[in-house]
Amino acid sequence: MPQLDILYQDDHLVAINKPHGLLVHRSPIASDATEFALQLLRDQLERHVFPAHRLDRKTGGVLLFALSKEVEKLMQQQFQENRVDKKYLAIVRGFTDDEGEIDYALRKENGTLQEAFTRYKTLACAELDVPLGNHPTSRYSLVEANPATGRMHQLRKHFSHIFHPIIGDRTHGCNKQNKLFKERWQLDTMLLHASQLSFHHPVTKAPIHIEAPLQAEFLRVMGIMGWKPA
Repeated sequence: MPQLDILYQDDHLVAINKPHGLLVHRSPIASDATEFALQLLRDQLERHVFPAHRLDRKTGGVLLFALSKEVEKLMQQQFQENRVDKKYLAIVRGFTDDEGEIDYALRKENGTLQEAFTRYKTLACAELDVPLGNHPTSRYSLVEANPATGRMHQLRKHFSHIFHPIIGDRTHGCNKQNKLFKERWQLDTMLLHASQLSFHHPVTKAPIHIEAPLQAEFLRVMGIMGWKPA
């Protein structure tokens, strides 16, 4: 794998644009993986790094690491207390409302319900001359999502809950759409991108804003939709 794209780096933090399909670290549920963001970045920088948060394997975009255990704890606390502003881009099934809020509690693995809240706005819509099921055409939306909480698979579950699942999400998405994109356009990733992180630096207290450019597969599908990146 080529070197990771570093978006931000100082004496305490480093952020990369994580490729879709790359695990953050080793996991027993993904024994097929041989490359991991943590090890790749450690080798690239020739120093230890510590993940400040997580992204799903198939989600691309801003992934933040600390360069010490102390800073890792401080940043993780900010994430846990929802003091980090996170923005994502996603391509979903159907035409979404111009903007909306999803206030829908999500269940943890132990069965406990947790409050979960997401705001979103629609950036673009497309209707393709591609019949699917009983529909003569296929409709899609590009949305910017701002999760106010940080629950596991929150955006994937929330957009599925409002019947606009994210394209390429095998667990919570639409099997018919995923099959269409795989067979017609050879898409094998999930169209969810962590585009921005904003927070106060845990050491200097300065405001930090990090943006990650879209990656090749996301841009390719935007081209199929007729959308031009901003």
